[in-house]
Amino acid sequence: MSKARVVRVFTRLSLLCIILGGLVIGPVALAAQDDNKLLLSPLNQQQPPAGEGLELYTAYPALSDISGETFIFEIDLIYEGTETRTFDLSATKIPHWIVSIRSIFQEIELPAIRLEPGKEPSEAVRVILWPIPGELPEPGEYTTTLVASSGNIKGSIELTANVTDLHRFAFFTESVRLSTEATAGRENHVAASVMNTGTAIIERIDIVGGRPEYWTLEFYPDKIENLEPGFAQEVDILIIPTKETIAGDYMLDMRAVSDRYRAEFDFRVTVLTPTIWGWVGVLIVLAVIAGVAVMFRRLGRR
Repeated sequence: MSKARVVRVFTRLSLLCIILGGLVIGPVALAAQDDNKLLLSPLNQQQPPAGEGLELYTAYPALSDISGETFIFEIDLIYEGTETRTFDLSATKIPHWIVSIRSIFQEIELPAIRLEPGKEPSEAVRVILWPIPGELPEPGEYTTTLVASSGNIKGSIELTANVTDLHRFAFFTESVRLSTEATAGRENHVAASVMNTGTAIIERIDIVGGRPEYWTLEFYPDKIENLEPGFAQEVDILIIPTKETIAGDYMLDMRAVSDRYRAEFDFRVTVLTPTIWGWVGVLIVLAVIAGVAVMFRRLGRR
């Protein structure tokens, strides 16, 4: 076989392979293209119509304050669309905090809001972060996300409360006991302390208490101007029950109060009558017994 003939045969075989390949690959490519269309079409259906959308905006997405304070964020909801819609509102929970969504005009919870497209000024809501009572957040950043959604239109924004310091102190007796005995009409002293257990300097702590009527209850000192973190101030508590106080148990309440925090405890005082009154009581009882004995003797002689 000549060289020219070999070339012609090889060329014809190559053309035949190309034709057969086109017949097989063409339908496969078309099928793959159709499959891609099927996969993409649901996603396309989830997208909002052109020209519709929601934006959540605030000038202050992060606020800073000490622990125990309330954080308030004001959020504008800017809606662009073709019809009025109702948007559901929600915010992620944060440990140690109560997260509330409220109207800026009324102190009511706002689970949803009705928005008109292109309204000027835009509607607004408040997101309020309250520390749960008794659970002061430690210093750090706490973030919640506000979400507004209506059908396939959705908007969200992150809001951060930055807690800088922990404002906390403890008020307790030196013996850690919450009771004592006291003598009516006499001075009785109880040693106590106020300790700064937080991370910030505490200014102006007032020490006060509640007592039965006419009792004397005084604190030395009754004001603490500054208390550094980790330091304690000793307090002498003076208790004087009135002379007329009947023996028994009485409750006092002790309070250390600042403009941001308070610590308190209930204190039981067991009042004893003075010793002299005890002897007077004994003498009265003996006198009564002696009187009764004399009466029996006289009646017996008759």
